[in-house]
Amino acid sequence: MNLPDESTTRLSKIGDFLAVVGILFIVMMLIIPLSPVALDLLLAINISLSVLILLLTMNVNKSLDFAIFPSLLLIMTLFRLALNVSSTRLILLNGYAGQIITAFGNFVVGGNAVVGFVIFIILVVIQFIVITKGAERVAEVAARFTLDAMPGKQMSIDADLNAGLITDQQARSRRREIEREADFYGAMDGASKFVKGDAIAGIIITIINILGGLIIGMVQKGLAFDQALSRYTLLTVGDGLVSQIPALLVSTAMGILVTRAASESNMGHDLTQQLFSQPKVLYIAAGLLIILGFIPGLPTLPFILIALLLGGIAYLTSKTVAKKSVEIAEKENAQELKQAETPERVLNLVQFDPIELEIGYSLIPYVDQEQGGDLLDRITLIRKQLALELGVVLPVVRIRDNLQLQPNEYVIKIKGVEVGKGELMPHYHLAMDSGTATKSINGIPTTEPAFGLPALWISEVDREEAEMAGYTTVDSPSVLATHLTEVLKSHAAEFIGRQEVKNLIASVKEHSPAVIEELTPDPLSLGDIQKVLQNLVKEGISIRNLIEIFEKLADYARLSKDTDYLTEMIRQGLSRQISKSLVDEKNRLQVITLSPEIEEAVFEAVKKEQETGSLALEPNLWQSMLKGLGEEIENAAGRGYMPVVLTSPQIRLAFRRLIEHAVPRVIVISYNEIDPSVQVQGLGMVKFAYAS
Repeated sequence: MNLPDESTTRLSKIGDFLAVVGILFIVMMLIIPLSPVALDLLLAINISLSVLILLLTMNVNKSLDFAIFPSLLLIMTLFRLALNVSSTRLILLNGYAGQIITAFGNFVVGGNAVVGFVIFIILVVIQFIVITKGAERVAEVAARFTLDAMPGKQMSIDADLNAGLITDQQARSRRREIEREADFYGAMDGASKFVKGDAIAGIIITIINILGGLIIGMVQKGLAFDQALSRYTLLTVGDGLVSQIPALLVSTAMGILVTRAASESNMGHDLTQQLFSQPKVLYIAAGLLIILGFIPGLPTLPFILIALLLGGIAYLTSKTVAKKSVEIAEKENAQELKQAETPERVLNLVQFDPIELEIGYSLIPYVDQEQGGDLLDRITLIRKQLALELGVVLPVVRIRDNLQLQPNEYVIKIKGVEVGKGELMPHYHLAMDSGTATKSINGIPTTEPAFGLPALWISEVDREEAEMAGYTTVDSPSVLATHLTEVLKSHAAEFIGRQEVKNLIASVKEHSPAVIEELTPDPLSLGDIQKVLQNLVKEGISIRNLIEIFEKLADYARLSKDTDYLTEMIRQGLSRQISKSLVDEKNRLQVITLSPEIEEAVFEAVKKEQETGSLALEPNLWQSMLKGLGEEIENAAGRGYMPVVLTSPQIRLAFRRLIEHAVPRVIVISYNEIDPSVQVQGLGMVKFAYAS
C-alpha cells in the first residue's frame, strides 16, 4: 500500500537532483568546450523537449495544469543559448559542429547558404513578430484582468460559503486556485520576454558567426572568400535553424497555453467539438469549395477532395446532433412525467423558522441533554423572561448544527437573516473587567458578543484568581444565552404581527369586551394597534398591561389616528410602570438632560418635519450633539449608572429617532413619563460638543 507513495517520493528526489545538475551543466556549457558528438546529443535533446512541451500544452485542460511552464521556458531559453555558444565555438575553431548542424546546413536548405539564411530570417520573423508578440500581449492582458478580477472572485467564494453552497475546504481550494492563476499569468507575462530576447540573440549570434567565420577562414586558414563564405555560412545557418525551430515550437506552446483561458478540455477535443459542430456551416463551406474547383485556372482535384471531406463530416455531425436532440427530448419528457407524478411542494421551500440558532459541531454538547447540556432549558427560561419583561410571546427557537460554521462558532438568525454571531471556547470562561479589577490576568483576548466589551477567555483553573482580582467570569453557555437574550430583546417588536395582535385582542375581549368594542375595528384597525404595540416594545416598554394600553388607545384614538402620537400618549399613561423600571432601590432616577440649545434645535427639526415629512438635523449639529451625548453617557456609565436621557414631551420621539442608530441602547423618556413619587437627580447635561 505504501509503494506508490515511496515511489513518488523517490522520483521526486531524483527529479530535484536532476534539475539542479541540469541547470549547473547548462551554465558549465557556456565555459567548457563540447565535442561534436556531445553537441549532437544535446541538440537532439533540445528538439525532443521542445516537441514534448508543445504536445503537453495541446493536451492540458487548463493553463494551471502546466503551471511550471514559465520556469521551464526560462530553462529552455538558457539551454538554447548555451547550445548556441557551444556550437559557435566549434564552428569557429574547427569548421565543424557535428552531424545535426551539418545536416541542417546541407540537406534542409539544399546546401544553399542564401536560401538557408532567408529561411532562418523568416523563422525569426514568425517567432519574434507574430507568435511571441501576440503571446506576450495576451499574457500581459490576462495577468492584468486576472488581478483585477481577484476581489470579485473572492467575494463570490465568500458568498457561496455563507450561502452553504460550498464547504470551508472547497472555499480554501478555490481561493488557492485564484492565487495560483494570478501568479501564473503574472509569471507568463514576464516569461514571454525570454522568448523575445532569445529571438534577438539568435539574429545577433548568426551575424557574428558569419562575420567571424569569414575572418577566421580567410585570415587564419587561408581560404578564398567564396570558400569561407560557403563553409561557415552554411554551418552558421544550420546552427541557427537547429536553434530557431525548437524555439519556435516552445513559443508556439506559450501562445497556445495563454490563449486557452476559457477552454474546459484539451485542445484536440475543443477543436473538433467547436470547429465541426455546425453541419450547416460545413455544407456551405463544401459548396463554396466545389464552386472554386470549377473556376478556370484553379486546380479542380484539391478543392473537390476537400469539399467531399467537409461534406462527409457535415453528414456525420448532423446524424450525431439529431441523435442527441432525441435523447435530450426523451429525458425532458421523462422529467416532466416524473414531476407530474410527484408534484413539488413549493410552499415548503419558502417557509423558514422565525428564530434559528445555528451552532458548530463543538457546541453540540451544550444542547445535548445526555451530555449534560442545558441550553434548551436556558432558552425556555429566556422566552419566559422576555414574556414577563415585555409581554411578547416569542416563537420557538429552532436549534440546528451547521457544518459550514467553524467548530466553536454560532449564528443567530431571525426570519432567515443573520442578526448576530459569536465564537465560544468550550471549557473556558469569559472574564470581563467590571471596572474594579486590581491586576491584569493572562488569557486569550476576545470581545464579549452581546455588548461588544473587551474580554478574555480564561481556563477553569484561572477562574478563581480572576474573580479575586475583580473580574466578572461567565461560562460559555451563559455567554451564548446572554447574547441570545439581548438579540431577541432588541428584535422582539418584529414578532408582533397582525395575527399576534388579533390573539391578544381576543384574550382581552374575554375579560373586558367593552374596551375592545370601543377600540376596534373602529376607530383603529389591527394594523394601527400593531404599530403602537411595536413602538412600545422597540423602546423596551412592556405591553403586559394590555387593558390599560387599550383603554388609553380608545380614549386618544378619538383625537388622532397617528400611531406616533398614540404611542407617546400611551407612554405618558404608563408613567408609573416606566419609572419603576428605571429607579434605584431608593426610588431615585438618575438622568441626563439636554441643554436649551439642543432642545431648540430638535424642536426646529420637528417643525420642519411637519412641513417636509423628513426628520433631520444639519450634519454638523447632529455630529456635535452625538459627541456631547457620548461624553455624558460615558461619564454616567463610569459612575455606575444606566444612561437615561430626559427631554421635553414635544421632542422625545424626535430625539430618540435622531440618535437610535448611533446609540440604540440609550433610554429616552420625557418629563410626563416620570411618576410624581420618583426623585429625579441629574447626572449631567448634553451640550453641543463644538460650535456649529
